[in-house]
Amino acid sequence: MARNAESFSFYYQENLDRWEREGSVTFFDPETDVPDLSDCDLLYLPGGYPEKHLEALVAMEPTRQCIRDYAERGGHIVAECGGMMYLCQSIVTDKGEYPMCGVLPYKITARQSDRKLSLGYRRFTLDGKEYRGHEFHYTQFLGDAPSSIVQVYNAKGDPVPTPVFKYRNVLASYTHLYIIYTYSLLN
Repeated sequence: MARNAESFSFYYQENLDRWEREGSVTFFDPETDVPDLSDCDLLYLPGGYPEKHLEALVAMEPTRQCIRDYAERGGHIVAECGGMMYLCQSIVTDKGEYPMCGVLPYKITARQSDRKLSLGYRRFTLDGKEYRGHEFHYTQFLGDAPSSIVQVYNAKGDPVPTPVFKYRNVLASYTHLYIIYTYSLLN
């Protein structure tokens, strides 16, 4: 599991507790560590603020390449908000464009002029399982929002434009998921 003070720090403790009961959990810091994913069943990239740590994340090209290779080999990844941003092509700020992992073909803007609050509870159904969580971010997709594999709803049951992506065995969204059904994601 990627974890760092701010880059990837938003996760529900219940998910971590569940995974620790099911097996071992290994942490790494994408700003300083290259993870060994050879025996990894699930790579979890939680939310956080990667846009505040871009120089450190960019400097760790071996980590980004390791994650990209893992995804291309069919490794299972759940990426939420900041983790999803990290899997995209790049993050654009007022200072420039910063390459990320390149697993997802999207660019994220963190420019001041593009900031827009997206906030609220979310739910969607995927492969017969209902997922719930929350969304909180100011970053946006650069250009049109990509298509979603499912419709996402807010707490009132109204549709929201939050996309959910599936690429190979990667599940990614701006939604921070509460109770991730690991086994359904791995099958």
